[in-house]
Amino acid sequence: MEDVAKFFFGISGNVIALFLFLSPVPTFWRIIRRKSTEDFSGVPYNMTLINCLLSAWYGLPFVSPNNMLVSTINGAGVVIETAYVVVFLIFASSKKTRLRMLGLASAVAAAFALVALVSMFALHGQGRKLFCGVAATVCSICMYASPLSIMRLVIKTKSVEYMPFLLSLAVFLCGTSWFVYGLLGRDPFVTIPNGCGSFLGVVQLILYAIYRNNKGGGGGGGGGKQAADADDVEMAEGRNNNKVSDADGAGDSTVGKADTKV
Repeated sequence: MEDVAKFFFGISGNVIALFLFLSPVPTFWRIIRRKSTEDFSGVPYNMTLINCLLSAWYGLPFVSPNNMLVSTINGAGVVIETAYVVVFLIFASSKKTRLRMLGLASAVAAAFALVALVSMFALHGQGRKLFCGVAATVCSICMYASPLSIMRLVIKTKSVEYMPFLLSLAVFLCGTSWFVYGLLGRDPFVTIPNGCGSFLGVVQLILYAIYRNNKGGGGGGGGGKQAADADDVEMAEGRNNNKVSDADGAGDSTVGKADTKV
């Protein structure tokens, strides 16, 4: 019965996480349409990519047995985030931006290669699981913390215009699904980061409940200043797993994420 429950929460976590991974599509459609990354930052996509790489590696049977559902969704995340990075490189708004993005992508590849090689050839058994688990957990907590800037903006403007309810709900459900999955599997490297993600999701939902009637903006500073602040945050954050809204409007959103350490 416990295995069935774990499988159920793992599948639900996969489905919700896939939605979060795909949430930046409107942003990248805008980039392709305009043939420029404008002022969007490529940092969140590289950070999500390294998180997915490490989490997918951690879920492999020779690192962490009975965690294949962790590898499946993060493997999909690797493909999706790689596509985002490639699009960003192709349509970089300047040579400097392209070189910076290439440098970040190279750093991500080098970091993952280092973790993979050390875990494969220098560590075995529980030592390998501990090393890979700690690396993936640190990245996952950082990804789940990425919406903090949007939460700060909501409090500052007293408006949820740039924090869509469905996205906040998805962050909460994804974190909760994987938190329960980790508990059932007695795996602290899944439980801890996703417990943090679930908590942050609750905070987002509470903020939404408090400011839900102020979607058009509120508080001091004027609507124009609020829109400018929102654009600054959105351009800087870009995504989600683990999760930021697109500057095209409140409906076009991404998640800093993510991801989710799934």
